[in-house]
Amino acid sequence: MGSGPVVALFQDWHPVPVREGEAGAAVAKATAGDRIDPKVMKVAVALIVGSLAVVFDTTIVSVALQTLSQELHVPISTIQWVSTGYLLALGVSIPLAGWAQSRFGGRRVWVFALAVFLVGSVLCSVAWNAGSLIVFRVIEGLGGGLMLPLFSTLIMQAAAGKALGRTMSIVTLPFVVGPIAGPVIGGVLLNWLDWRWLFWVNVPFCAVGFVLAWRMLDPDATDARPRFDTLGWLLLSPSLVAFLFGLANSSKGGGFGRTDSFAPLLAGALLLLVFALYAVRRSGDALVDVRLLAHRPLASASASMFLSGAALYGSMALLPLYWQQVRGADALQAGLLVAPLGLGALLSRPLAGGLSDKFGARWVAFTGFAIVGLSTVPFALATTTTNKWLLMAVLVVRGFGLAAVSIPLQAAAFVGLRRDQIPHAGIITRITQQIGGSFGVAVLAVILDIALRHHTGSAAQAAHAFDQAFWWAAGFTALSLVLSLLLPGRTPTETPKKPEPETTKPPQTV
Repeated sequence: MGSGPVVALFQDWHPVPVREGEAGAAVAKATAGDRIDPKVMKVAVALIVGSLAVVFDTTIVSVALQTLSQELHVPISTIQWVSTGYLLALGVSIPLAGWAQSRFGGRRVWVFALAVFLVGSVLCSVAWNAGSLIVFRVIEGLGGGLMLPLFSTLIMQAAAGKALGRTMSIVTLPFVVGPIAGPVIGGVLLNWLDWRWLFWVNVPFCAVGFVLAWRMLDPDATDARPRFDTLGWLLLSPSLVAFLFGLANSSKGGGFGRTDSFAPLLAGALLLLVFALYAVRRSGDALVDVRLLAHRPLASASASMFLSGAALYGSMALLPLYWQQVRGADALQAGLLVAPLGLGALLSRPLAGGLSDKFGARWVAFTGFAIVGLSTVPFALATTTTNKWLLMAVLVVRGFGLAAVSIPLQAAAFVGLRRDQIPHAGIITRITQQIGGSFGVAVLAVILDIALRHHTGSAAQAAHAFDQAFWWAAGFTALSLVLSLLLPGRTPTETPKKPEPETTKPPQTV
């Protein structure tokens, strides 16, 4: 994201001030020596348990489409809507999270969203045909779409700017391990149990998460009655749905040249532009306050999240396919062969969290992106005979880098924001991650499809096709590496020279 367009977009308005010392003090007050507040840990535990249902559900179902197609006696093009419908429902509900929290309170909205997801999961498990399963997955998506941005918002508000790196090293764990463990769990369930267990597995997470949230989250009842930005929602939600729909269709034959791909993408871009112009003029009453993108930490972190989402989810789509199509593994074996990513992520999280608090996001994220990029190269050079143990060791290193990237990005996005601005930032980061992940999957799927057409026949030729796709994944990471230099370094207030009176300062613009 270059600085010119952002400056041009926001040059005619006054930035939202960030005042230190307010209730919910700015994130910039973090200190390297802070420990995680036990109250924050209590909030984190309650939210993590519930969020595991959403994270695992998405990745578990992704490996089951072929089985669902056979069991429900419909073509794969129909059963794809089990994933696509869920994705589009996210686009409808994600923008609502900030307004809903302001209107009803965070705990109420979280419990409500978790209940919706639970009902959707139970209904999915008793679906009688493909049509009913698709409808029930949409219900799941509506609940999950509220939960995803609310998760980071409630955590950041509870942390109040203290020990953000250490906090994010714990609370982002499901979102790193989920895409890795999900395929393994899905493979196990499909091998030994009925497909309906793909959804029953969500029930204990939802039930326990529901109880923990009601007992451990503050009621935060609010007397606020913010007006719902109907026009903003009618612009933003359809734009996200159009983007996600177009990207999903681009993975089919014809890629981005398909009418049902480029037309929705164009419509989504136009709607998003109109929403941005409308939201700037509506000021803080907009459904999502896009003026916050003039705040450099949020802008740079969001752009990095887009590219890291493309690199992470794009590669995660490639890796199981490589093991299956080139190395002959079945679904369960492919999931197990990708599992070392999770081990690497677990190893680096405590280190990355502490370093982020001590040195800031910039160099921790830069190092993480460098590790991810370098560990992608062996797969771009892999053949049908490349040692499996070597590649699994590389995946451990890659997982180490991915965790080192996710923690500082999540923390940096909220640096310098007031408590009331955090919900808007949470929606912005969630949208960029969601679209970035879909973009990465779509682009790499198109590249792989084109390459496979030119390398038809043997497994060795298929390996060459995967090499090309992995080089593109490395390219996404290289762009992220450069962009990470725009992230905030060590926050100046971490080691203040002397106390200063409270002042009203505009956030740093891009």
